[in-house]
Amino acid sequence: MRHKKNFNHLGRTSAHRKAMLSNMACSLIMHKRIETTTAKAKALKRYVEPLITRSKEDSTHSRRMAFSYLQDKEAVTELFREVSAKVGDRPGGYTRIIRLGNRLGDNADMCMMELVDFNENLLSEKASAKKSTSRRRRGASKTKGGETTVAEEPTVAEEATVAEEPTVAEEPNKTELISEAQAPAEEVVTEEVVAEEVVAEEAVAEEAPTEETPTEEVNAKNEEEEPGKEDDKKE
Repeated sequence: MRHKKNFNHLGRTSAHRKAMLSNMACSLIMHKRIETTTAKAKALKRYVEPLITRSKEDSTHSRRMAFSYLQDKEAVTELFREVSAKVGDRPGGYTRIIRLGNRLGDNADMCMMELVDFNENLLSEKASAKKSTSRRRRGASKTKGGETTVAEEPTVAEEATVAEEPTVAEEPNKTELISEAQAPAEEVVTEEVVAEEVVAEEAVAEEAPTEETPTEEVNAKNEEEEPGKEDDKKE
């Protein structure tokens, strides 16, 4: 009687079943991916994952226990050298089952079973994927060259800094105000100085002809005295 034998016998005897699972486990470890039926893949998952967990501790006892299940030296070496290095940080769930549909001959449910850490395509996609947020800033979108751009909403840290900092109106530069205030005054001063110089020059020009120099006065006196001298000489 099969009381509490709740695992799948897969229609085989125990020796046949163990040999089949051992061969499938070796193929999965060596090739990292196999195609089989879904029922066999689920049975293999329970068979091979405890071996992968045991491979994290590289000791003689662990290698002998793995060899008793796999019966293949190359598979044991690959398990402890390559697979254990990849899955060292993973706490479990080393395999993945991907459904492929039904087989044409007997309509069996087929799948692909693979080691999770050896699928390079999925690993590269996860590495290149960036975190996307659904938050948007309130307000209308800005248009640039016919394209609408929506400004991103600031993060929580940015909102906190904005809330803490009070809004202060921008003060004009003091040096600019001083320069602007001094510029007209300097222009007025220069214009006044030029006007005073022009007035002074005109006054000097007007006074110059009226004034008689000392030399002119002496010449005039000599001319007045000369007629008298000439009379004395005639006498």
